[in-house]
Amino acid sequence: MPRILICECKQEVSSFNPVPGLYSDFAVQRGQALLDYHHSVRNEVGGALSVFEATPGVEIVPGYGCRGITSGGTIAGADFARLASEFLAEVKAARDLDAVYFSLHGALAATDVEDCEGHLLAETRKIVGEKIPIVTSLDLHGILTDKILEHSNAVVPYHTYPHVDFFETGVRSAKLLLRILSGDAKPVSIRVPIPAMVRGYELITETGMFGRCVRRTIAFEDGPGLCGGMFIGNPFTDVTDLCSNVLLTANGDEAEGVKEAISIAREFWTMREHLQQPLTGLEESIRIAAAAKGRIVLVDAADATSSGAPGDSNAIARELIRQGCTRTALVPVVDEPAVKAAFRAGAGNRVTTPIGGTLDPARHTPLLVEGKVRVLSDGDLVSESHGERWFAGPSAVIQSGPITYVLSSRPVSLYDRTIFLANGQDPHTFDMTVVKSPHCQPRFFADGAERLINVDAPGATSANLPYLGHTRCARPVFPLDPGIEYEPKPRIFRRG
Repeated sequence: MPRILICECKQEVSSFNPVPGLYSDFAVQRGQALLDYHHSVRNEVGGALSVFEATPGVEIVPGYGCRGITSGGTIAGADFARLASEFLAEVKAARDLDAVYFSLHGALAATDVEDCEGHLLAETRKIVGEKIPIVTSLDLHGILTDKILEHSNAVVPYHTYPHVDFFETGVRSAKLLLRILSGDAKPVSIRVPIPAMVRGYELITETGMFGRCVRRTIAFEDGPGLCGGMFIGNPFTDVTDLCSNVLLTANGDEAEGVKEAISIAREFWTMREHLQQPLTGLEESIRIAAAAKGRIVLVDAADATSSGAPGDSNAIARELIRQGCTRTALVPVVDEPAVKAAFRAGAGNRVTTPIGGTLDPARHTPLLVEGKVRVLSDGDLVSESHGERWFAGPSAVIQSGPITYVLSSRPVSLYDRTIFLANGQDPHTFDMTVVKSPHCQPRFFADGAERLINVDAPGATSANLPYLGHTRCARPVFPLDPGIEYEPKPRIFRRG
């Protein structure tokens, strides 16, 4: 009866967010509570459980789970040390293990540990030994490192962006782990780094150019290989290994995988210029939106909380006011002091308060707003995307002229309508909606809109990558450096 340990640690950070991540920014579960939670949501651990529980003789050993409530700034050293200590304590407590499945992210960094996932895997190896197989699933925005591959028997990445295959990634991971246990699979990982940071709509795997590369990795996984995928990293996690990667996992003989991985890397390199997000200047964006007849989506990906930004930008609202735009606009802002002011005033009453600029004052300055408090709420949310619990803290809606601000005390992901609908605001009833996420499922905002405008606004997760000021990632790298000559150089990893 194989005993399989399951643990989870998922968070993505922006090195350019000045607000440090804390232990309190994570939802933590242990033991049976971890399993109970993942039976209720369709993500990686849930997918893995669906395979293990359907396999006779498998005994599941639930360990430690920690998930960032949303992405954020670099984790403070002491806070990551606490998370890592608790995570590894559960690994140590597990006895007589035959295998390990870890659901990780890949873009978690702490002030004193660049590669947090690699650290957890390396320390786990010290505990369980070299012979126990470990399969690790990662977000394709993860920072793939040699350390992660050295201590995993196989790494399984998402195949889709926007991400709709959380559950399926867990299924793939569990099936591969069982094949390793049975002796049917002998993984050899082939990593081909590509010195490129990429953003934009061509990365949407269903419709964009990037999807061609991903489909080639899937064909390898479904054909001669065991697993395949692309990593495009997270351009906002400024660490040494930040780049894009091809990752193919062969079964024993790597020759065919090496050849295919090099070919895919070359194809990716040829399309790199197209894998950048065209942006419209802030002033021009508002002129276009003000003159439109239909509904407009203003994408402020520079303040995307799901990418690690603090969420306190008021840049678009400020420009709407400056230009005297009278069209109705729905604007989300993270601002705890403004929420407290709204609560003091009470629902139905008027309030005057600064909004925005409380978390990233180097980029945003407070905007003084006078308006009516329309809604007050506790901020306990259930994501419309996948049913997970989100905690925005006390929240408020303030209407000031044509602008309606949805304010939260804490950042939550904004890639769907959860924060709006939970506070009684339907984006489809406004002339304009500020969406703080680079890409969303079309049904949430884009469907039926006259136009979607990608705004070049200031922020910690701007798609204008040279604006950010990277200092730690290996150079040269596209698009920060001109005239790069690239020749793919595969790295091979095998265990046993």
